[in-house]
Amino acid sequence: MTQPSTVGTDSVLPRMPLLTALEVLRDVRRDEIVVTTMGSAREWPKLSQHPLDFQFLPSAMGHSPMLGLGLALAQPQREVIAFNGDGGMLMGLSSLVSIVASGAKNLTVIVLDNGLYEVTGGQATAGVAARCDFTGMAVAAGFPSVSRYDGLDVWRAAAGKLLQQPGPRFVQLRIAPVGAEYHLPAPTPIVDRIAKFRAALGVK
Repeated sequence: MTQPSTVGTDSVLPRMPLLTALEVLRDVRRDEIVVTTMGSAREWPKLSQHPLDFQFLPSAMGHSPMLGLGLALAQPQREVIAFNGDGGMLMGLSSLVSIVASGAKNLTVIVLDNGLYEVTGGQATAGVAARCDFTGMAVAAGFPSVSRYDGLDVWRAAAGKLLQQPGPRFVQLRIAPVGAEYHLPAPTPIVDRIAKFRAALGVK
């Protein structure tokens, strides 16, 4: 049965710094595949050079959940964590239904919600004006585990038990904008990255 969304703390708290919120997951991560695109692809490599990091660097706004789903279906013995921005999630809401319909239980989608399209200059997303309820959408799509964390302390307390919840899982983190420092990272040669990732998966 689908669980109701859970607000970790009062939404008036300051938003979490993106890098700090990612550090929380880095500290509890074991051998899960981690998929990053856009802003998360800039910050996550500062914290992790794990062979199971799948850093997709072309302009891939909204693609992360479906990349994660493909990997989850191809590697059912592994857990997959896919980071998506709130703007990217708005561009691919149908992916929520596709994930549940696929039957994949080993996928966690984490939406990093800063309320902005930072890649194009910091415009507010339509989700802000519409008071978009991402967790409500995930519940309606049929995700068995749905949660939202507004404060760093409650996110830190919950992260270690995240993968113990039934999958697929949906998490919304209330993140502070990066601001003037926002940029997409320079891509490394994709052939090298894919070769290393396939080797870590044991795929020839």
